[in-house]
Amino acid sequence: MAEGIWAKRLSKLALIFGIAAPLVAMAGVTLARYDIIGKLAGFSGILAGALIAILAIVTGAIALILIVKNGGSKKAAFVGLLVALIYISFLGSRAAAGGGVPAIHDITTDLANPPQFVELSLRPDNLAGVDTVENWRIIHAKGYPDLKAVTIARPVAETIADAEEIASQLGWDIAVADPATGHFEATASVSYIRFKDDVILRAVPTDDDKASIVDMRSVSRVGVSDLGVNAKRIRSFLDSLAAK
Repeated sequence: MAEGIWAKRLSKLALIFGIAAPLVAMAGVTLARYDIIGKLAGFSGILAGALIAILAIVTGAIALILIVKNGGSKKAAFVGLLVALIYISFLGSRAAAGGGVPAIHDITTDLANPPQFVELSLRPDNLAGVDTVENWRIIHAKGYPDLKAVTIARPVAETIADAEEIASQLGWDIAVADPATGHFEATASVSYIRFKDDVILRAVPTDDDKASIVDMRSVSRVGVSDLGVNAKRIRSFLDSLAAK
C-alpha cells in the first residue's frame, strides 16, 4: 500500500520535473536574449534545467520500478522520464558538437600580429583560461593550424566594401568599415541567446596594389571556450569574401 502511494507521488514529481526542465532552460535563455539578465546567467538556466531533468529521471525510474512491482498507471512517470531524457540528450548532442576544440575564445588568422580593435574594445579578461599570450598562441596553433591569411584578388577598398556587404547580409552590427585603411569591425550575435562576438578584418595591399591580403579575428565577449564558433565564423566569412 505504502509503495503504491509512493509510486503515485514519484510519478507526479517525475512529470513535474520533466516538464519544468526545458521550461526553466527556455526562460533563462529568453531573458538573456533580451538582456533582462546577463548572458552567463541565462546560460546557467540550461544547467539548472539539466539538474531538474536528472531529478525527473531518478524519480521517474524509481516510480516505474514501484509501479511494475505493485501495479498502477505508468503514464505520468513515463512522460516525465521521456521528456527529461530528450532534454538531456539534446544537451549531450550540443556538447559533443563542440568537443575536440580548444578552450579558447579569441581566434585569428595571424597569431604573431593579430588585427587590433580600434572602435570596439577587447574584453578586460581576454586571457581567461590561458593566462598568458604565449599560452594562447600555443593552444591556438595546435587547435586551428588551418587558419591563415587569405589573398583576395581585389584591391583593399573593394575588399572592405565586399566585407561590409556580407556582414550586413549576416545581420552583424557594423562598427566601422574604412576602405581607405582596410579596416573593418563588427559585432555578430550567436545562437538564440545572442551571445556577442566582436569581429575585425584587416586588409593590406599586395605589392602591385591589385589584390588584398586579409587577416581576420573573432572574439567572444563572455566565457572561456567558444565551442569552435569563432573559427567557423572566420572560415565561412573568408570563403564568402573570396567567392564575391
